[in-house]
Amino acid sequence: MELAFKSIHELQELIKNGDISQKELWQYFIERNHTYNKEIWAFTSIGLRDFVESDGELMGIPLGIKDLFCEKNIPTTGCSKMLENFIPPYSATVIERLEKTGMNSLGKLNMDEFAMGSSGENSAFWATKNPYGTDRIPGGSSSGSAAAVAAGLCPAALGTDTGGSLRQPASMCGVVGFRPGYGRNSRFWVMPMASSFDCPGTITYTVQDAALLYNIMNGEDPLENTTLPGKDIIDPKIWKTPDLKWKKVGIPKEYFEEGLEEWVKTTINTAIEKLKELWAEVVEVSLPMTKYAIASYYIIVPAEVSTNLARLDGIRYGHNSSSERNGLEELYLNNRGEWLWDEPTRRSILGSYVLSAGFYDAYYKKASQVRTLIIQDFEKAFEQVDILACPVSPSVAWKIGDKVDDPLKLYLEDAYTIPASLAGLPGMSIPCGFAQSEDSEKETLPVWLQLIGPRMWEQKVFEIAGVYERATNWRKQMIPEKFKV
Repeated sequence: MELAFKSIHELQELIKNGDISQKELWQYFIERNHTYNKEIWAFTSIGLRDFVESDGELMGIPLGIKDLFCEKNIPTTGCSKMLENFIPPYSATVIERLEKTGMNSLGKLNMDEFAMGSSGENSAFWATKNPYGTDRIPGGSSSGSAAAVAAGLCPAALGTDTGGSLRQPASMCGVVGFRPGYGRNSRFWVMPMASSFDCPGTITYTVQDAALLYNIMNGEDPLENTTLPGKDIIDPKIWKTPDLKWKKVGIPKEYFEEGLEEWVKTTINTAIEKLKELWAEVVEVSLPMTKYAIASYYIIVPAEVSTNLARLDGIRYGHNSSSERNGLEELYLNNRGEWLWDEPTRRSILGSYVLSAGFYDAYYKKASQVRTLIIQDFEKAFEQVDILACPVSPSVAWKIGDKVDDPLKLYLEDAYTIPASLAGLPGMSIPCGFAQSEDSEKETLPVWLQLIGPRMWEQKVFEIAGVYERATNWRKQMIPEKFKV
């Protein structure tokens, strides 16, 4: 039986009905990875954990794990040579919660080093490729997570979203990427990049699968003091909502101005028309501080990066250089300089600069004030509408190597995902069609619609995304030709 490209819910039904066993499901994905992973290099390791039979909610279903989530006694590297031999003594809280309900960890997924990148090209091991074209980037930083699900190598995957690292690669690869609001999912023993932004989330085939995993993962964690109190449970009644009557959808005009590729814009506008057909009231809203979002983000995030990466000194764990060193300064230079790649180095230097005496007020403090204004923009918008609909990325997946030497071009690719991250809002990318690539008239690549919800209202995102998904057939069309079964 072919099991690739089936949702978690579909696999659960097969197991319940006795059509397959949990062990057969596990073995299927192990073998499929041995056949196809070398085409896209989504996984860095496969099957390091033994299969475990379970009567929990997830019924032994295997998930791919971004190489940022610590798993006890399993090498977890952040796809950096700095931690090539690091074996955590604990598992992340979200991993423990998923395992208690029956998840099997299939293996570690490739990513940009320490989650720093928008293309999947910054891994210290190898670049992940897009299943829709192996000469194209899969997006980042959760590159392996999106590519693996898109290619049918696992039914779902864990990832993280700091400035768009779930939504953007999901868009590039044609799968569903969900980032909950900040504080919903515990960050405990998830390697930190920027602590006031990082959100563990998921890559799935369907909106309902994303909700299933969210119900398990979210909730207060006494070990992590930024988690929100209580637990959020999505009401199953929303999956029977037939249309979008009485729902007001806001279209932020700033997201449709200069920089958005014409073919992408056309596809997004078609999706918005579909929302109208589903009886949603669609209105234009303004988020005037959007133009300052990237500048604010790339001051605050590097500042937090420089602090978080300071622990990687090679003394307590991680790479310890064998080069001669005279004094502490040379020890740090050798340990960090030999294996910390360009993007983490760039952000660490920039972050140290904006936090230094004489520059803190001019840069970091001002960027934090802009962040507050961006939050206020969203609050005003949500006084008028239930949800915002907009593009995920200004372009479809570009060719590997096209932007790797121009960090500013890469940073601009996050223009539509960063504002929601600054505000700590829940967001989801869902399929809405295909668009022609500007670098090739012969290729059409996935385009995703981004839905952004108010703080503490993940259910609105799931409900509206679910209605749109059921009313379209994009999920069945989003299967890369080379990986079809």
